[in-house]
Formats: sequence, structure tokens, C-alpha cells
Amino acid sequence: MRTMTAALSLVLLLAGCTTKEQIKLERSYEKEKNYHAELIKTEKAQLYEDGLTKVVLTATYLNEQNASKNAKQHDERFIVGLYVDENVDNSQLNDFNLTLDGTPPKAIVPLKKHDPRLKMLSFKAPWNHFFLVTFPYTPKQRFHLIFESKAYGKKTLDFAKKAKYTFTHTAF
Repeated sequence: MRTMTAALSLVLLLAGCTTKEQIKLERSYEKEKNYHAELIKTEKAQLYEDGLTKVVLTATYLNEQNASKNAKQHDERFIVGLYVDENVDNSQLNDFNLTLDGTPPKAIVPLKKHDPRLKMLSFKAPWNHFFLVTFPYTPKQRFHLIFESKAYGKKTLDFAKKAKYTFTHTAF
């Protein structure tokens, strides 16, 4: 009888601990779910001079992925984070150009450090300056954000209106 009571107590004890850990894990997952969803829609580009990073640009595509073909046509919107090295000459700050497959933005709006839209970003740094950049609607399913500087070169960031892996047709 004692053995059965001890075994039953042990099972209940282990089941209770497992349940608490499971609940903790599920809560942690729910917190991080948005982080990972936004991370999938974020790309980063670095421009260098003599092996040193001079400019870092991160861009997060804001439009919903997996939108139906009958969905309304909306402008293509990004939150862009920009870091420029402190040693970059001020005259070069106007040297940057950002286009969506060659099309210039319709609007670039600076965001304040505590803007609520920045909370959803997966990749942000306190030294970045953030902007809401709006481009005209494009019917393309895949498109390229092109960031270039006369002094530091050009980088292309690839984005898609649906999950990018659906374009590769290969298994992981």
C-alpha cells in the first residue's frame, strides 16, 4: 500500500511540474511569435569602405503576406532602420538612394524613438534612425529594395508578398 501511494504521489508530482513548465513554455512562445513573424519579413544590408561598416540598413516589409489575389491594392510599406557611422562626412548623408525595383518612394516619414510601430520590429538598435517608407503598389509577387550610395556601393534586399521559400520549389 505504501509503495502504491509513493508511486502515485511521484506520478502526480512529476505531472504537476511538467504542466507548469509546459505553461511557461507556451507563454514564452506566444510572446516571441510576433518577433519571428516579423523577422521573416526583415532584411539587412551593410555598405563598407576598406572593410569597415559605414552604413547599415534594415528593412521590414509591413504588408500582409499570403494576401488573396482579390485583395485591395495597397501601397508597399516598409519600416527602414538606418545607421550611419559617425565618421561619415555630413556631405555624404544626401548621397543615399532607396528604390523599389527602380521606383522612388512616394513618402518617407521619420519615426520617433518611441513610435508604437517600432515595438513590432524584430531587428532594431538604439542607434538606428527609423523611417516609414511608402512605395507605389506593385503587382509583382517578388520585388527588390535597392539601397545605393555613390561612395559605398549598392545592395539589394529581396522581399516577397508571400513566403519566399515558395518561390524556390526545393525542400530544406
